[in-house]
Amino acid sequence: MTFRVLTAEFVHETNTFSVRKTDYDAFAVEGIRFGEDAVRVRGEANTEIAGFLDIGRKYHWTIQHVVSAGAEPAGPVTRDAFDRIGGAIVQAAKDRKGDLDGIMLGLHGAMVTDFSPDGEGELLERLRAVVGPDLPIAVTLDPHANVTAKMCQHADILISFKTYPHIDMRDTARHAGELLQRTMAGEIDPKTFLVRRPMLEEANAGRTDIGPMVGWIAEARAYETMPGALAVSINGAFPYADISEVGATVLVTYDGDCASHQAFAESIATKIWDDRFNVLNTFHTVEAAAEIARAYNDDRPLIIADYADNPGAGAYGDATNLLEALLDAGVHDACFGPIVDPETALQLHRSAVGETVQLALGGKTDARFGGGPLKVAAKLVHISDGKLIGDGPMMGGLELNFGPTAVIQIEGIAILVVTEPSQMYDLQQFRAFGIDPASHRVVGLKSMQHFRAAFEPIAGKVIVCDSGALCTMDYARMPYGNVPRPIFPLDRDMII
Repeated sequence: MTFRVLTAEFVHETNTFSVRKTDYDAFAVEGIRFGEDAVRVRGEANTEIAGFLDIGRKYHWTIQHVVSAGAEPAGPVTRDAFDRIGGAIVQAAKDRKGDLDGIMLGLHGAMVTDFSPDGEGELLERLRAVVGPDLPIAVTLDPHANVTAKMCQHADILISFKTYPHIDMRDTARHAGELLQRTMAGEIDPKTFLVRRPMLEEANAGRTDIGPMVGWIAEARAYETMPGALAVSINGAFPYADISEVGATVLVTYDGDCASHQAFAESIATKIWDDRFNVLNTFHTVEAAAEIARAYNDDRPLIIADYADNPGAGAYGDATNLLEALLDAGVHDACFGPIVDPETALQLHRSAVGETVQLALGGKTDARFGGGPLKVAAKLVHISDGKLIGDGPMMGGLELNFGPTAVIQIEGIAILVVTEPSQMYDLQQFRAFGIDPASHRVVGLKSMQHFRAAFEPIAGKVIVCDSGALCTMDYARMPYGNVPRPIFPLDRDMII
C-alpha cells in the first residue's frame, strides 16, 4: 500500500527577552520555500525534509511537502507570520482531509508567539482540529526544545536530535519516518510522554561532544532497543524563554504500556538534576580571553567563542565587549565575526575598497548587553552581497545569507560586518569573504556550540567567554516573570 504523507518544516527558537519580534520578513531572510522549491534547496542536505524524503522513497510514499521556513532566533513570532506559515500547513491538511495517512513535521520545540507561549503546541492543536484524533502525526525536534504537554497531547511521535552540534537532523527524520511507517501500517500505536525537572536548562546546554550527556545519550539509544520503547529524547532546553513550561525534559515515544518506561525516563531526568552544578565550560571574562589571545603561540589558531552574543540563541550579534578587549590587548593576526550592524554595513557599501572609514561599530541595539558602539578607523578590505553555500558538517550544501556584508581591518584584526544575524557554524562564513580562519593566530566568533563541528578541526585551542550580551550565562540578570519558581539556577539552593 502506498501511504500519502503531508510534510513541512517550520522552525524558530524564540528568545523572549529580545526586543526584535520575528515577523514574516524575518523568515523570508532565510527563505520561505513552498513545495518543490523547498525540496530542491533542502532535499539533499542535513535537514529534516531530506530524511522524510529518504523514508518516502524507501516505502514509496506519496509526499506533499507544504513549506520549509525558519528564521534566526529572536523575539516572539508575530501572529501574522505564524498564521501565514503555520496556516499554510493547516490549510493543506484541511484541503486533503480524508486523503492523508500521516503528517510529518520538522519543528524546533522552543517557538513562542506574541499570542501564545507554545508555538508548536498551537500548530499541532490547530492540525488536530482539522484532521481529527486518529491521523498519526510525527514530529522532529531540536534538543533545545522546551517540550510542552500540549505537544505530547497532539503529536503521536516526538523525536529530538541526539547531537549538539546538530549533525543528525536527517538521521532523526529517518527515525521518525520509520515509526510513522509502522504506525500507518497498523503495527504500532505510539504515544509520547515527558518527564521534566525544575531547571532552566541542562548544566551544559545539552552538548553531546563531551561530558555526561555522552553517556545519557548512549543509555537512550540502548533503551530504544527495549520492547515498546520506540524513541528516547533528552532535551537540554532553551533557557531564554520566559514561559511556564521551560526546562530540561526526557521524552519517551512508546507502544503499549506507559508505566514500564516511566522509571527509565525518571532515572535520566534525575541524573540531569543531580548533575546541575557540573558545568564543563570555563566562561572567561573578555579581558581574560583577550590576555590568553595576546600570549597565544601555536601553529593552529586559538578559537574564542562568545557564548553570550550568539545570534543562534537570539542575541543581537552586535556586542562589542570582546572585540574591544582584543583591540585593547593589541591582539594581532586575528579575525573576528560577525558584528551584526546593518547601518555600518550600508556605510561600508557606499565606500571604496582600500579606503579608511570612520565608524561607530556595533553595540547599537542595547548597549546594556555586551557593550556600545566602538568609534574606530577601519580599512575597508572587501564588500559582498553576503551570500554563500556552506560546506561543513552541519550546513554543507545549504545556502546562507548575511545580507550586505563587508570585511574591515582594524589594527591586527580582520572583522566581518554583516546585515543579517547568524551564528558561526561553517568555515565558509569566513572564507566566502576572503578570510581564511585557519591562517590566523586568533579567531573570535559569535556562537555557543555549533561552531565546534567546523572550527574544532582547525583549532589549536578553544576557549569560551561571556561578554555580558543577551545570552549571558548570568541568568539572574534576565527579567524572568513567567517561569515557575523555584527553578534552578535562579534558585540555586532549592531541593526537590
